[in-house]
Amino acid sequence: MSFVAIALVYRIVCKEALPRLGFDPMKKPRTDPLERVRKIALALPNVFEKEAWGEATFRAPGGMFAMYSNNHHNDGKIAITCKAPLGYQAEMVRIAPERFYVPPYVGVSGWVGLRLDVDVDWDEVASVIEQAYKMCAERSKPRRTPRNPS
Repeated sequence: MSFVAIALVYRIVCKEALPRLGFDPMKKPRTDPLERVRKIALALPNVFEKEAWGEATFRAPGGMFAMYSNNHHNDGKIAITCKAPLGYQAEMVRIAPERFYVPPYVGVSGWVGLRLDVDVDWDEVASVIEQAYKMCAERSKPRRTPRNPS
């Protein structure tokens, strides 16, 4: 077989056919971001995972605090959306729009999206998830009401 024929076969198989099947032999395999997100979220007390809307969500007794998003509604993003304190979403989207975004549906309630398909700082991801968890956990605490002095 000639060099030209080998090059043509390589181009067809490696550059065209395999990428269409979702496999790129030139790229190193990378760990699935969902597995790393799971490891962070499920390490928190009383957290459980529940599938909703076709995606993994993470919940505590106070409710849902994070949702994994893998091209949800064909938005082209792999991300995690998290409950966030007042003002956090706007500030992070302003400071780092390549990593943070306003997610659909829950964005109007202040939730923030953090992309996992770009250069990821996993300490930052853990911090955002833990912050969302704390907001959820605070909500689940019973409120003390002052006793009537009568």
